[in-house]
Amino acid sequence: MNKDDRRARTDDSIRDPRPVDQNLANLHDDQFGSRTHGSRNVFMGLVVTSGRIGATTGRLVLLPARVLARSPLVAPLRGRTERLAETGRNAEVDARRRLESAAEGVLSAPEAEHVVDGVLAGALPEAVARSLIEHRVVERLVAEVLTSVELDRDMVSAREAERTERLVSQALANPALERVVAEALESRLTLDLTDQVVRSPAFKRVLTEVLGSPELRAALKGQSMSFAGELVTGLAQRLRKLDDAIERGPRRWFRQAPPSQLVADGSVRVPYAGIATRGVALAVDAALATMIFLTGTAVIGLVVSLVWDPRPAPVVGTVIAVAGFLVEVAYFTGFWSTAGQTPGMRLLRLRVVAGDGSSPGLGRSLVRLFGLIVAILLLFTGFLPVLVDDRRRALQDFLAGTVVVYDDGAPPDALA
Repeated sequence: MNKDDRRARTDDSIRDPRPVDQNLANLHDDQFGSRTHGSRNVFMGLVVTSGRIGATTGRLVLLPARVLARSPLVAPLRGRTERLAETGRNAEVDARRRLESAAEGVLSAPEAEHVVDGVLAGALPEAVARSLIEHRVVERLVAEVLTSVELDRDMVSAREAERTERLVSQALANPALERVVAEALESRLTLDLTDQVVRSPAFKRVLTEVLGSPELRAALKGQSMSFAGELVTGLAQRLRKLDDAIERGPRRWFRQAPPSQLVADGSVRVPYAGIATRGVALAVDAALATMIFLTGTAVIGLVVSLVWDPRPAPVVGTVIAVAGFLVEVAYFTGFWSTAGQTPGMRLLRLRVVAGDGSSPGLGRSLVRLFGLIVAILLLFTGFLPVLVDDRRRALQDFLAGTVVVYDDGAPPDALA
């Protein structure tokens, strides 16, 4: 056989439409296929042939069953089977209804209410509450809820859903809900529970702790201080307006322009205190100094009267007068030289400062007190320069080189 004949046989074998197993055999005998590749192809051919044989055998085995299921003889049996299934479902539904009726009858019986009252009156609720606290059930539930991303997502989606919002609105607007809530609040069980809670030692202990807590006392104190501060602020504002109103007439009479209210850059007001605010502050300080003097004199006189009867009266009067003068000196000079304001001035937010904006020293405070006494002895005429002076200074301010300003006013360099 020559080369051309062998090539023709090879082409005929490729084009031959014989079964797969014969082709595999020819490929196995082909001199161009390797031995390993031919063995693998034979194995695959066996597997495919076995699958086809198994599928054909299964169809042949199941053929009588399919024919029997489609025959008219089996139709009555199939209908009876369906009727039996329907009877079973009806029996299940009827059994569930009977069970619900029995449970409802048991729960609505008076004996069940007595049993529930007995259980709640016993130690079971306290034991359950103690167990919940000891095992930290609430904390675990809260932690689980907070760490649940899916629950958060569901809540957000439900809140944002239009249908949920509409259903909630309809439920809240339903009169039946209001009636049910009102009946629940007015029921005897709610009143009994409320009475038991109010009379319980735990509620009394919590109420005592709340009323005695430092936070509550601080809140009440803050409310009281804020109310007093509002009163003082309102009084100070009215007095400042009165300061401006009182001096308009005298300044117009003396043909003087209103005092400058701005510093050099025109941004901050220079708040020199007027005669009305200073007069009220002086009255408050005089009342406080007199109260201190009377209290001290009463205490000292009571102690001295135990061992000595002070006589004659002129000597006693002189001692009391000297003591009153010393109290006033200590009161005014002490507050001016240390804090820069007396209690009355602090109440109305006033401050006395020297030319450089600092508090006056002890010597300057003594000179100012002397000028204050002279201004009062001159039938208060020493205060009249406040009405016409551009810096609203009185006699004591001219003598001591001081000014009185509103405490919430300009910086010290603006007062020089």
